[in-house]
Amino acid sequence: MDFISGASLIGLIKTAGYLGLFGIVFAESGLFFGFFLPGDSLLFTAGLLASQGYLNVAFILVGVFVSAVLGDNVGYAFGRNVGPKIFNRENSLFFHKNNLIKAENFYKQHGPITIVLARFIPFIRTFAPIVAGVGRMHYKTFMLYNIAGGFLWSTGLILSGYYLTKIIPDIEQYISHIIVLIIFISIIPIVITWIIKRKK
Repeated sequence: MDFISGASLIGLIKTAGYLGLFGIVFAESGLFFGFFLPGDSLLFTAGLLASQGYLNVAFILVGVFVSAVLGDNVGYAFGRNVGPKIFNRENSLFFHKNNLIKAENFYKQHGPITIVLARFIPFIRTFAPIVAGVGRMHYKTFMLYNIAGGFLWSTGLILSGYYLTKIIPDIEQYISHIIVLIIFISIIPIVITWIIKRKK
């Protein structure tokens, strides 16, 4: 979940360092409890800090990409091994069946490209690889879209934060507003899908 202030994200990244950053991306990409972790805004903030010399941009680009791909693989493996039984699981602190159902519906509408699109949609991002595993998507197909989605998501957000700093002086003052904008943009695909569904 991206509802975290800019100052909190900056403090989190500075405190947790590279391992913390990669761990959060890994968890949000394929573990049940990862759905409430900051994703898009975290990567944008990491790029911002890299532009200021706190992080190495090349290292976080590679590390985040690898963490995202590995996280999705864990989610896929879990879904493939557990299968449809997961839909009978009761809600808990770290599991909400409704999020899984949303991901399943999104997957049914868009097919394998869901693995790419889901990267940019909170909640769906965490559960899409699990649903792909439950649906037994061919592993090579899954990996192709997993790599493509992980690359576009990680490089797009990190480099946005990295280069936007050079365009907007003292961008730290506006980071909370930018995070709200990122959240708004990430919701757009859901709204578009809903409108299309309503028209049909």
